[in-house]
Amino acid sequence: MNGLAEAAGSFALTRWVSRKSRADFERWQAAALRRFLDRDLPRAPFYRHAPARLADLPVTEKALLMARFEDFNIHGFTATEAWAALARDGRAGALTVGASTGTSGNRGLFVISEAEKYRWLGAILAKAAPDLLWRGMRVAIILPQNTGLYDSASKSHLIKLAFFDLTSEPENWRGALEAFDPTVIIAPPKMLRHFAAESFRLQPKRVFSVAETLDPVDRPATEDFFRLPLGQIYMATEGLFAVTCRQGGLHLAEDSVFFEFEPAGEGLVTPLVTAFRRQTQIMARYRMNDLLRLSKEPCRCGSSLRCVDEIVGRMDDVFRLFSANGPILVTPDVLRNAVLKADRRIDDFRLIQTGPESIELSLPPTLADDAAAAAHHAVQALLDARKAVATVALIRAPLPLQTSRKLRRVECRLEQAQ
Repeated sequence: MNGLAEAAGSFALTRWVSRKSRADFERWQAAALRRFLDRDLPRAPFYRHAPARLADLPVTEKALLMARFEDFNIHGFTATEAWAALARDGRAGALTVGASTGTSGNRGLFVISEAEKYRWLGAILAKAAPDLLWRGMRVAIILPQNTGLYDSASKSHLIKLAFFDLTSEPENWRGALEAFDPTVIIAPPKMLRHFAAESFRLQPKRVFSVAETLDPVDRPATEDFFRLPLGQIYMATEGLFAVTCRQGGLHLAEDSVFFEFEPAGEGLVTPLVTAFRRQTQIMARYRMNDLLRLSKEPCRCGSSLRCVDEIVGRMDDVFRLFSANGPILVTPDVLRNAVLKADRRIDDFRLIQTGPESIELSLPPTLADDAAAAAHHAVQALLDARKAVATVALIRAPLPLQTSRKLRRVECRLEQAQ
């Protein structure tokens, strides 16, 4: 099957399975997962003698994957070879190599085949903008690096794709972006807000937030500027995990990934993912670093795929504190809400745990003093209510756009969180 046929098949499959009833979908998914476990999983050396049941497989994480990279892909491709390919053009024969941006200090690698690249393209088009495809699409992707994952889109006459380097100052490529006149924009929320603040001349039909946590303060500014609802594409080095539908539901990509969920407190979960449509680099029961709040209700769009109410943040950014009753954890959403609910004038901040008992709250000097004081009091009161031994220092300083790293408004910088 050639690439475009693979993409078309994936597009059709993705649309078809989402329309099934939940019971029919789960039967289809169970059969697809069973084929993966029987046929694809044992081809990777790490799983050569793996048990037949998913629940009996070990849980894996990024450190293990990177330490034994050659054991998790079917070609025995080593991490050293992958980094060398990435330094050239991201190609290793018929394979494409990519990496995460490394903003958490621990870069992850992936390797995929041509077929998988087109399969990914078909799936994301089916989820993000199926109605726009036939009219032709101009897709602008603003990310720190072009991994080669998107190159497959350029082979179709229906899609024009342009990549803009997030690590370069936006003014360097503003003219090119505006001239491209994208119908779809995929960018981190901080960049979407920058487009609004600087009045970029853009009139897309779809806008998607990607690569960073979408905080509540980011949505209104972006939606007001573009006069469009803001969608999300939740993806990582490990794959595509969720896309917002036209009704606003952030649907898990259960048509290609089997999700298990580990409780993380405060009603949140951390996902274990098994990517049953990937055949080159095997991802089975891989523990993600993200904190999710799952929806309790099905989406009104009618899709059988479950929804996520919120991608709260990363496990790394949970504050780890001591209290009179022993160690406690405070999740990013609780901390974020304490700041934002203190005063409606607050639309940007940084809250960083710098030491076991030290927290810094940074607010811009343009914010009214009483609003800053309210936020400072709210965070300290939250921690005091939990009997945490911690002091919050208030810092008034500008919060400029940073293109060199992901925006994490709530961040834990303790060593054990790395």
